[in-house]
Amino acid sequence: MLDFQCAIFDLDGTLLDSMPVWDHLAEHYLLQNGRTPAPDLRATLAAMDMRESADYLISTYSLSTTPETLMDDMNALAMTAYRTSVQPKPGVPAYLAALHARGVRLAIATATDRPPVEAALRRLSLLQYFDTLFTCTEVGKSKRHPDIFLAAMHALGGSLANTVVFEDSLHAIRTAKSAGFRVIAIPDASAAHDRAEIKRIADVWLNSYAEALSTLQPAEGRQLPSRGA
Repeated sequence: MLDFQCAIFDLDGTLLDSMPVWDHLAEHYLLQNGRTPAPDLRATLAAMDMRESADYLISTYSLSTTPETLMDDMNALAMTAYRTSVQPKPGVPAYLAALHARGVRLAIATATDRPPVEAALRRLSLLQYFDTLFTCTEVGKSKRHPDIFLAAMHALGGSLANTVVFEDSLHAIRTAKSAGFRVIAIPDASAAHDRAEIKRIADVWLNSYAEALSTLQPAEGRQLPSRGA
């Protein structure tokens, strides 16, 4: 397992078992608005952030709304699940607690907008472990660009040498690797068709968080970066 002092976590499919929430969300939204979604809509939207998805849906399906309103509507559809039922992936609470106890600095970098993210993490008592949280909407770029990972790293006071990225999706792993990050890949059913390529390019394939917890190095002697680094 890699040694690191700062860690950037994706949320959906990496920390939370929440990808099913999004699997049919856009389809449901379009059907509610009298539109027939294309069979490949989920694949088309997979690498987009919320703003890009909103722009695409409005343009492609001639929706008479604004991107801001559409994003609010989509977040409202997802919010109930994030507030009440979405669960962490097995072993996540114990692993985050162990990293936090060792002084590892933690960030969230997610394509999901802030309100449902904070709602889920607060309900699950996980928000306390994170020093900072970045969303693609706030950064202004999707994970096809490294901006969100770099912003999180700088906010943590880290560097490419001491920061790792935890991700489940192939496009985000490619982006992080291209930017020079070491990447720990998390298996998720939503990316099963990309599993062979993910295993090939990631630095570590993590079978479970229990496995990761068992390989953590002792906290003694760990040198942490200063906040101003």
